[in-house]
Formats: sequence, C-alpha cells, structure tokens
Amino acid sequence: MGGLNDSVVTEIVLLALSCSWEKKLFLILACSLLYLGVILGNLFILFLVIFDSHLHSPMYFLLANLSLIDVGLSSTTVPKIITDLLNEYTVISFQACMTQICFIHIMGGVEMVLLIAMAFDRCTAICKPLHYLSIMNPKLCVSFVITGWVTGVIHAMSQFLFVIKLPFCGPNKVDSFYCDFPKIIKLACTDAAKFEFIVTANSGFMSMGTFFLLILSYSFILITVWKRSSGELSKAFVTLSAHITVVFLFFTPCMFLYVWPSPPPSIDKNLFIVDFAITPVLNPAIYTLRNKDIKVSIKRLRKRISYFRFC
Repeated sequence: MGGLNDSVVTEIVLLALSCSWEKKLFLILACSLLYLGVILGNLFILFLVIFDSHLHSPMYFLLANLSLIDVGLSSTTVPKIITDLLNEYTVISFQACMTQICFIHIMGGVEMVLLIAMAFDRCTAICKPLHYLSIMNPKLCVSFVITGWVTGVIHAMSQFLFVIKLPFCGPNKVDSFYCDFPKIIKLACTDAAKFEFIVTANSGFMSMGTFFLLILSYSFILITVWKRSSGELSKAFVTLSAHITVVFLFFTPCMFLYVWPSPPPSIDKNLFIVDFAITPVLNPAIYTLRNKDIKVSIKRLRKRISYFRFC
C-alpha cells in the first residue's frame, strides 16, 4: 500500500451529492448560473486586457492572470458537481480525487502569489509613483506569474507525495461536494492526527501568513498616504477597497478549511460555494465596478461595436 495504485479504496463517495431532488435542482441551477458568471466575467476581463492597449500595464497584466486562475480554480470542481448532480452520480475515482486535489492546491497557490504581486504593485504605484514603471517592469511581472506557478506546484506536491503513501483500506465516504487533503486523510487506516497537522502547517500557515502579509501591506499603504495628506486617504481607500475585498473573500474560506481542518459539514459545504463559485464570479464585478480604467475600456468597446454595426 505504498503508492496510489496500491490503495484498496478505488472510489470515494461524496455524500453531499446525495440529497433530495428539490435540493439537487437548486444546486444545479445555482452552480450553473454562478459558473456561467465565472466564465463570462473573467474571460471578459481577460479579453479587455489583451485587446485594449490602454490596459497594457503591470496591474492589468496581473489582473488578467488572476482572472485566468479564477476560471481554472472554479473549473476544478463546479462542472463535475453539476454533471454528477444531473446524472445522480455520487462517486469519484481515487485517481480523479487525487488529481482534483492537486489542481485545487496548484491554482490556490498561484492565486495567493498573484494577490501578493497585486499588493506590491499598488504599494509601488502609491508610495513610489515616479519609479513605478522602472520597478514594475515586464520582467518582474512575468517573474511574479512564474513564481506563482512554481509555488503552487511545490505547495500541492509537498502534500500529495505523503498522502499517496497512506494506507486506504476501507472507509471511502466523505460528506462534501469535492475532494481535499483534510477530508481524504481522515479515510486513511492510520493515525491521521500527525498528517492533519502537516496539512494545517502547510495550507493553514500559507493561507494565514499570506492573508496577514496582505493586510499589513494595504495598511502600510493607507498609513503612508495618510501621513502625506489626510485628504488623499479616502481616495486611496476607494482605490484599494476592491483589492482588500477580494483578499477577504478568498482567504476567509481558506483559513476556515485549513486552520480549522474539521469544520462541521454544513459550514464546509457553504464555504465550498463561496470559495469555488461566489468569489471567482465576484472578482470581475468588484474590479469592474470600482475601476475607472476598466469602465473607460468598456465604453471604448461599445463604441467600436456600434461603429462596426453601422458600417
């Protein structure tokens, strides 16, 4: 039982998918609408950033990558849940379960690094505006994205490599919509306490550490602006409010799931909806509604569409 293929357990039963027809219908509609919003909203931002030269700047390069990751993170779980609910299928193969976990943690790791990069971008733009373009050069922006992917892979593989070596010899039921390390470790035929600690130390520390680093960064920016001119503080807060909102939306579920690795099933299911569906669909709305450049870009796009319509 030393590896993935040696496990006696070949399928994982996801108990959250076993529910009344009324609840299934509600979940199918809710997940379908939210996932459609995730795809359309994030790909729209990606389209704007790619095709509008006015948005070819470090902040929007990072925002486009964040939108791409949001699509990927949501796609690791939501489409399968919708199809499983439609087909009344409540199991996932052990291999597919492990694959899903890896992609969730890779995407999550990338998103954390991108949020740090965006905080650094805003800190540079507000605190050192004259040196902004020389500091936030294309090489550094690409380095942030590469670092994100490397961090995500290391973060996922560091947990995956010890989980696949655990003996899974009997229990195969998880009261959840999807697979994740804390849930799967509980199924192992061994003392899970030390392995749960490893997950908490890895994912929990990474989530909490990144969250507090970001909060300190944005607090530093606001204090710096306040010291310069108290009149500029409200303007800076409006500018940063979108970033701060996204940080809270992304990290609150993560800290509940990994710092508190055994939340009640009802909380776990609600946090799933927030983390994989609501947060990714809200990110485009938050950045669009609060961002002057994006609004102007949308107006330019409308003018172009109107022009080609009447030509």
